Amino acid sequence: MNILRSAGPAGEPDPAIVREAKFAIGDVVRHRIYPFRGVIFDVDPTFNNTEEWWLSIPEHVRPRKDQPFYHLLAENEDSAYLAYVSEQNLLADETGEPVGHPQAPELFESFEPGRYRLRPRISN
Repeated sequence: MNILRSAGPAGEPDPAIVREAKFAIGDVVRHRIYPFRGVIFDVDPTFNNTEEWWLSIPEHVRPRKDQPFYHLLAENEDSAYLAYVSEQNLLADETGEPVGHPQAPELFESFEPGRYRLRPRISN
């Protein structure tokens, strides 16, 4: 279980808004509808993109905003790209295979079936 806290008005965590994220950074997932998969590199407790982006999603598959959204290093048969996907549209990837995204080695140091291990961050 991964606990996410939404920020309050001053950017401080709002203890009244606590969500459980189904997936964690490093998990390999696939889209429930569209044919792509990816590795999670960041998580937003709730929708944190533009209204224009959200409205560009066809209404019949448009996700709710009040759920975790995941940033993915994504891939399909043709290309590698970044994706922003709602929790309701993700499933665990059962292949056990790594993601072929060229940026994966920059963020992650190793891969075990279904999960990447994040590189340690260097800070001053």
